[in-house]
This record gives sequence, structure tokens and C-alpha cells, in this order.
Amino acid sequence: MKFRHVRSAFAVAALALATAGFATAASAAPVKNIVLVHGAFVNGAGWKPVYDILVKDGYHVAIAAHPLTSFSDDVTAVKRILAMQDGPTILVGHSYGGAIISDAGEDSHVAGLVYIAAHALDVGETEAANGKLYPNATKAVKKTDDGFLYLDPAFYPADFAADLPKAQAEFEAHSQSLTSASVFTTAATVAAWKTKPSWYAVAKSDRIINPDLERMYAKRANAHTIEIAGASHAVYESHPKEVAALIEQAAQHAQDGK
Repeated sequence: MKFRHVRSAFAVAALALATAGFATAASAAPVKNIVLVHGAFVNGAGWKPVYDILVKDGYHVAIAAHPLTSFSDDVTAVKRILAMQDGPTILVGHSYGGAIISDAGEDSHVAGLVYIAAHALDVGETEAANGKLYPNATKAVKKTDDGFLYLDPAFYPADFAADLPKAQAEFEAHSQSLTSASVFTTAATVAAWKTKPSWYAVAKSDRIINPDLERMYAKRANAHTIEIAGASHAVYESHPKEVAALIEQAAQHAQDGK
């Protein structure tokens, strides 16, 4: 009888270990949903090279087309896309899109955040103020009479997209999405990177956001960080393989908190 009890106890323990192992494996399953958020002066079309790689690799990818009319409008637009996801999601932001995902990232769908040459604001901070602490290299910013900003097309290729083909950069310079100046002076009220695992790509030749500011954001968020040599602010277009690889790393590890 003793032998039967010992054998029974062993079987129960083995089953418990197996069940625990299954639960751990299930919780660490890769995230399959990815939402991409563009920055100021551009639209979602620039994400296509990254989108193509991610879709080919089996991910479900959505691109949030937010209006650039106010910070509140933009966050609401991204949250609307997050609400459409059917499970855990990696939220990715480029440039000003980083400020958006730092707010929208508190959404329960979001398992991890990926910043691509992006602002990762703390509560109370603004992009404008942080930009004064770490000045950028561009003088191209212009303002319309009704309070929207854009980049002077004459300077756009060199300052925003120096590592893109000239014709592509010039087309983008003349197809900009004008952006409300208010988004750069709106103080952050949420910093989702404090509670969600984060990844960061620094564009080492960025002239729109100072690379040292990007490094500060990455270090402060304790983000898994890569630096891409020769990359302009348009790094998500010019280096899609590196950017997609970082996003996939986040998707593979966000669920286990790494």
C-alpha cells in the first residue's frame, strides 16, 4: 500500500509540474498582433517596408492613421485601433508616435512598446522642452498662419530622409501631413513604459531628434536598445529589416516580461 501511495503522489506531482510548465509556455507565447503608429509630418504609408516583412513572417499588422490635429485626437485614434485587436499587441511608435504610444500603451491589449527614433515622454514632459535640453540639427521647421507645422521641402531630404533615394525623399517632402503645433507642447499624463516592457531603436544620424535624447529615453525606460549606424530620422523606411527584427524580438519576449 505504501508503494501505491508513493506512486500516486509522484504521479500527482508530475502532473502538477507538467501543468505548470504548460501554463508558463502558454503565457510566454509570442504576441501576434502589431500596431504601427507614425510620427509628425508623415502618414502611415511609410511603414510599408516594415509592414511587408512582419506580414510575411506571420504577424497580424495594423497601421493607425491618426489625424495629427491634437494629441488627444491622435491618442484616441490609436486606442480605436487597439480596441479592434483580438489579443495581446505590440505597439510601435516612430518619432512623435512615441509620445502617442506612451499614453495609449496603458491599454490592456498592449503587451510591449517599441520606440523607433521616438519620444518616450515622462509625466509632465513635452517634446518641445526635451528638444531644448537636447537640441536637434534641423532648422527646417515652418509654421502656418493657423498653427500647423511642416518641414521646409528644400531641407526635408537632408534633415528627415538623408538615407532614402533622392526622388523618394523629395516626394515625401511635398506630400507632408501638416501637424498641429500643439502636439509638441502638450504635457504627457501617462508614461506606459514604466509598466510595460520596452524596446528602442536609436537612429545614429538623426537630425530631427537628437540621438542623445533618444539614448536618454531608451536608458530611462530600461529598454532593450539597438543603434542603427547611418540612419536618418526615416530609419523605419531606410532600415526596415533592422526595425522589423526589433519589433519581432518584442513580440517574442513581451509576454514573459523580458
